[in-house]
Amino acid sequence: MLRISEIFFSLQGETSRMGLPTVFVRLTGCPLRCGYCDTSYAFSGGKSMDINAIISEVASFSPRFITVTGGEPLAQADCLILLTALCDRGYSVSLETSGALDVSQVDPRVSRILDIKTPGSGEVEKNYWDNLICLTSHDEIKFVLCDQADYSWARQKFLELKLDTICPVLFSPAYNQLAPAELAGWILRDRLPVRLQLQLHKLLWGECAGK
Repeated sequence: MLRISEIFFSLQGETSRMGLPTVFVRLTGCPLRCGYCDTSYAFSGGKSMDINAIISEVASFSPRFITVTGGEPLAQADCLILLTALCDRGYSVSLETSGALDVSQVDPRVSRILDIKTPGSGEVEKNYWDNLICLTSHDEIKFVLCDQADYSWARQKFLELKLDTICPVLFSPAYNQLAPAELAGWILRDRLPVRLQLQLHKLLWGECAGK
């Protein structure tokens, strides 16, 4: 059984899958409290569903792409079972995770989107750096940046840990906190080989659940 906040069909707003029609399975609960969190409604509530019921609802959309997200989906142990079950049914599955919990047991067919927490998030001490050992070119690393100090910190981590030799790296401005054009200018100035990521779903629909 898993506690589910919502299951919905939308366009993927982030990562290299941006723009692709995707079913999102949002799990309830998260051990972090990032200052810019846009899904605090998923911290509690939701409904309990068994994996067969989740898969049945997902299948009703006839999707190709599935994203399992939260909250922090890995906070529920049975998330690993769900991920494998979705892969077994032939879906292209991605997992959006905070980077605070171990991802080594995630089915290797899943694309792990690892969100490294910056100082501006208020949760930088929660980063589980051993996760980097597990990642492959199939995965992606994301930084959500609140200001120039966050950018400088992320740039240093990028260079120090040679993150571009592991997998694609995404730099995203915190919504309504950092101007995208300002972040773009820093990336270009520093010739940093990262992808600037904007949240497509917010450009289309603003901040609302189910989108």
